[in-house]
Amino acid sequence: MRKKVLVLGGNFGGLTAALSVKHELQGDVDVTVVSASDRFLFNPSLIWLPFGKRRPDDITFPLEPTFASHDVDFVHATATHIDPAARLVDTVGGTYRYDYLVIATGYRNDAGVVPGLDRANAAYTITTLDDAVHAGEGWRSFLDDPGPIVVGAIQGAGCFGAAYEFLFNLSYQLRKAGLRRRAPITYVTAEPFLGHFGIGGLPGGERLLGLFCRKEGIHTITNTAMSEVGPHKLLLADGRALEFAYAMIIPPFLGQPVVASTPGLADDKGYVPVHDTYQSTAHPDIYAVGIAAAVSVPWTTAVPVGVPKTGFPTEAQAHIAAANIAAQIRGEDPARHKRFGDIPAVCVMDAGNNGVMILADKMLPPRKAGVLIPGPQAHAAKLLFEKYFLWKARNGYVRLP
Repeated sequence: MRKKVLVLGGNFGGLTAALSVKHELQGDVDVTVVSASDRFLFNPSLIWLPFGKRRPDDITFPLEPTFASHDVDFVHATATHIDPAARLVDTVGGTYRYDYLVIATGYRNDAGVVPGLDRANAAYTITTLDDAVHAGEGWRSFLDDPGPIVVGAIQGAGCFGAAYEFLFNLSYQLRKAGLRRRAPITYVTAEPFLGHFGIGGLPGGERLLGLFCRKEGIHTITNTAMSEVGPHKLLLADGRALEFAYAMIIPPFLGQPVVASTPGLADDKGYVPVHDTYQSTAHPDIYAVGIAAAVSVPWTTAVPVGVPKTGFPTEAQAHIAAANIAAQIRGEDPARHKRFGDIPAVCVMDAGNNGVMILADKMLPPRKAGVLIPGPQAHAAKLLFEKYFLWKARNGYVRLP
């Protein structure tokens, strides 16, 4: 009998894993993808949506045609229960059996860390499509009555790249609108220093990000926890209060409820502990990739700092998981190994009409090489990569770099 591979999630990790395992076995496997969303979202472009530089249709596409063209079944439904012993997953649309399960369910915002992070208080985030749409509504209201701005990342957050990108794009948009002097900007971050990025920093990063902020006249507060957001006010854990007319704050993430509620599968944040094969440490027939996979970091900071689980390492994990599932189906032992921290860091930080290319031989230290390359070519590179990746993903060309 043909083996059944079930993939939960259809974005970076889910799409790559589903199509890769199909290719690895030259089609001789039944693959089904179950996703709460019926559209792929290119998350890195959410930084532009609030400023009207992108529309939702520009950065999404329907998943079903892509999977259908590669003989992968697609189910638009939310998974509600995982039974590892019976190898069953319940969804709002039915129950599905699997021989191998890939969890690529992504994240949800942990809004409870800092109460009041809500658009009713003029405080927004951009971590989901709906969040970014609402942030755009707030931005348009702000332009009619500008004032101080706070951009930040809460303790435990890992998505610092998006915070920096939004920060510098916001400053660029204010200058274009002639409003920069009427809108002083403060950046508040849990990072121990500017340019830490949740990956321990790279040589020259603190100095470079400091130069960017000084050039834009941005006041920075590092190594700081937030305690509460009130109407047009951010309270810091040290007692300081920052007034704002508009705020964009990145929260920490949690795993999805269906994963978090499965006994013995997830840690206290709802992430799946995995081996370097991306197999669950508790269940060798279950894999987890991307944000759904738990990651340990080689440091401790005074204020908790998360790790950025971005698209590049997520794709790498998905390819490894797919190769190992294919090996198991062929009766072999999983042979592909790579710890999250050993995956290369490849990222582009956009800054309006400028930017920084971030390259390192490993995501996490110790490293042998790491470099930050600033300049307008980084902005151009991000624009080109967006178009390329959406074309690649829409067509299911997951074997391309």
